[in-house]
Amino acid sequence: MVCRKLVAACCALLLTGAVQAAPLPDSGTNVHEGVASCSNSVCHGKKAPSSDAPVLLNEYTTWIDEDQHSQAYATLKSEQSVRIAQNLGLPNAHTADICLDCHADNVPKDKRGDRFHINEGVGCEACHGGGGRWLESHAEKGTSHADNLAKGMYPTEQPMERARLCLACHLGTERKFATHEIMGAGHPRLAFELELYTVFQPRHYETDADYRKRKPFIPSVNMWLAGLLVSSERTLELLQEDWFTKRSLVPELSFFQCHACHHPLDDLRWQPEGGDAALPPGSVRLNDASLLVLQSVLEILGNNTAGAIRKGINKLHQSTMQDRAAVTAAAAEMEKLLPPLEQAVIDRDYGVEDMKKLRAGILQAAAKQRYRHFTAAEQAYMAVENLCIELKDDKRLQANLDEWFAIVEKENEFNPQQFAASANRFLGAL
Repeated sequence: MVCRKLVAACCALLLTGAVQAAPLPDSGTNVHEGVASCSNSVCHGKKAPSSDAPVLLNEYTTWIDEDQHSQAYATLKSEQSVRIAQNLGLPNAHTADICLDCHADNVPKDKRGDRFHINEGVGCEACHGGGGRWLESHAEKGTSHADNLAKGMYPTEQPMERARLCLACHLGTERKFATHEIMGAGHPRLAFELELYTVFQPRHYETDADYRKRKPFIPSVNMWLAGLLVSSERTLELLQEDWFTKRSLVPELSFFQCHACHHPLDDLRWQPEGGDAALPPGSVRLNDASLLVLQSVLEILGNNTAGAIRKGINKLHQSTMQDRAAVTAAAAEMEKLLPPLEQAVIDRDYGVEDMKKLRAGILQAAAKQRYRHFTAAEQAYMAVENLCIELKDDKRLQANLDEWFAIVEKENEFNPQQFAASANRFLGAL
C-alpha cells in the first residue's frame, strides 16, 4: 500500500475550505519569464538526464524534442488551422485569443517577461505557473517545494489540481471552450483521459526517492479517478455558464453527444435509456460520458452516492426537454454531490484486487451496454487500458485491448453492440 497522508491532509483542507483551489497558471499574478529562462544547460536544458541531482535537468530537452505541447503554437499555422480561422472569420489562428488560449501560454501582456515569446506554445510556465517570484530561488540550496508553492508555483503533484489544470484546455473553463461553432469550422472533437494521456506523453520527471522526499507520489489509479471526477465537475460547471445558451435559442451543441446527430439517417440507434426518465425518440442527448463512468466506479466501490448520481444524470437529461433554467438547476444540484467524493474516492489506497475489481466492473457494465454512446465507450476503454497497464498485464491482454480499441478507433463506425460483445470476450480473458 502507498502512504498518502500528505495528500489526505491536502484534500481534508480543501474540503473544509481552509485552502482554496490554486489559481490556474494563466490567471495567477506571477510574471511568465518564458521558456528561455529554463532552457540553459545548467538548468533544465541538459541533453541527457542527470544522475547526481534531485531532478533530471533535461526537462526542456524532453519538452522541445518529444512533447506535443511544444508544437501547440506551430499547429496554428498548419493548413487545417488556416482553414478553421477562415471559416470562423478570423484573420488567422496564430494571433487569435480564441486559439492562443489553449495553444500557447496566453497570459496578459503585463504578465510577460522580457524573454517571453507567445510562439513557444504550451511551455513550462503554462503548467508550472509564472516563475517571476520563484525562478531564481527554486534551485537554491535549502529551498523546499513548499517554498516554491508559496511563491506561486502550480501544485501539479496534487491530483485534483493537476486534473483541473489539464482539463482547463482539454475540456474548457468559463473563459475558454471549444464550441460547436469551432468544431463545425474544422477543429477536431476533444477527447481526453488524464492518466492515459499522461502515460503516453514523454515524462520529464521520475518518481524516485528524491521525488518522494519533496512531493507525494500519486498512483496511476488515483490520477485516473481524479481526472474522471474533475471532468464530471467541470461538465456540470460549464452547463451553468453562458456557454450553454450563449448566442441563440439553440443550446451549445458541443455539450451533447456528437454522434446522436452525426450518423447516417438510416442507421437507427435510438433505444430508451433511463427507465421512466427515458428521453423520447429524436432527442439530442447530453454528453454524460464522465458522469456515467463515475457512476459505474461508485457502484463498483459500493459508494452510496452512486444512486444519487444515477438519478442526477436522468434528471439532467430530462431537464434538456424543458428550458435553460431547468438544466442549470439540475447541474447545480448534481454538482453538490461531487466534493465529498474527493476524499472518498481519490484519497484512498487501491491494491491489486481493488484495481481488478474496477476493471472487471467497467467491462461488465460495457457488456450490459451501459456505454451505448461513443464518448462513454471511449472513456470506458481508456479506463480499462489504464488499469491493465497499472496491473502490468497489458501485454497478456493485448489482443483483447486491440480488439476493443478497434471498435472505438473510428468514431463514425462505432457500433454499441460490437463494443458490448467485445467487452464480454474481454471478461472471459481476465
